Amino acid sequence: MSLQVILGNFALILFVLMVVTGAIWFLDVFYLAKQRRATADRALAEFDARNNKLTADGIKLDHNSSRGAIEAALLRQPTWIEYSGSFFPVIALVFFLRSFLYEPFKIPSSSMVPTLLVGDLILVNKFTYGIRLPVINKKIVAINDPQRGDVMVFKYPKDLSQDYIKRVVGVPGDKITYENKRLTVNGKPVEYSALDDYLDDEHLVYNKQYRENLSGVAHKILNNEQAATLNLGDVKSFPHSENCSYKYEGFTCVVPAGNYFMMGDNRDNSADSRYWGFVPDQNIVGKAFFVWMNLGNLRRIGGIH
Repeated sequence: MSLQVILGNFALILFVLMVVTGAIWFLDVFYLAKQRRATADRALAEFDARNNKLTADGIKLDHNSSRGAIEAALLRQPTWIEYSGSFFPVIALVFFLRSFLYEPFKIPSSSMVPTLLVGDLILVNKFTYGIRLPVINKKIVAINDPQRGDVMVFKYPKDLSQDYIKRVVGVPGDKITYENKRLTVNGKPVEYSALDDYLDDEHLVYNKQYRENLSGVAHKILNNEQAATLNLGDVKSFPHSENCSYKYEGFTCVVPAGNYFMMGDNRDNSADSRYWGFVPDQNIVGKAFFVWMNLGNLRRIGGIH
């Protein structure tokens, strides 16, 4: 695992922090605290013996406050232990929530417009597609498989330090054809209905907008009439590339077992499986299901379709 992958793996960083702070907390609870208590007891016994002797000699002392100060000082946790004990439960809770339940992401690009906009803060369900061990992302309990039409977050096959989000277009065994900007799945053309043109605020141009019905999942997509259906020069080599055939008008791919074919809803502004290949099951992060905030547009809050 490269340094770049490690630094880009927030789950790994959280795990290391949890282990370190947890080890310090357990060490303190089961050993260091007892050592401090024993040291304090010895010091207090000596203090009491000395004060008792002085009292017997007729010297009056107000030793209660001094005794309490000595005990507090000797039992006080060192700063590094105190901070570790405070941070450990917080880090452990965050690690558990984002590893097994829900993880937040921010949309960085326009590849999923109009479904997801740049700046959308989304929640991803981590258990829909099975329970996975954190850090190594190994599935230990199978629950559901990704379905056509799902919006899914996954590790980019070319760089595992990057998280990508696209729509599932093909599942294992599917034959996907994309010609003249229209999808066909297993020989059945996908249904499209025209909508009002979509204004691209970033480039100040209008794109054609359609409602695509992918195996019963209706969602909006964009097409740029000026763009080619496929930029053959951008197609990279990838595992199972022999399952695909490319031509100027489009391509046909058969999705291999244990893999998925992903495409962005902004079809002519998305680097996806057309160019870098299939997404293995072990790269899956989770299913995107909710936009919980967009600081530039509060009306964006709601479910993802």
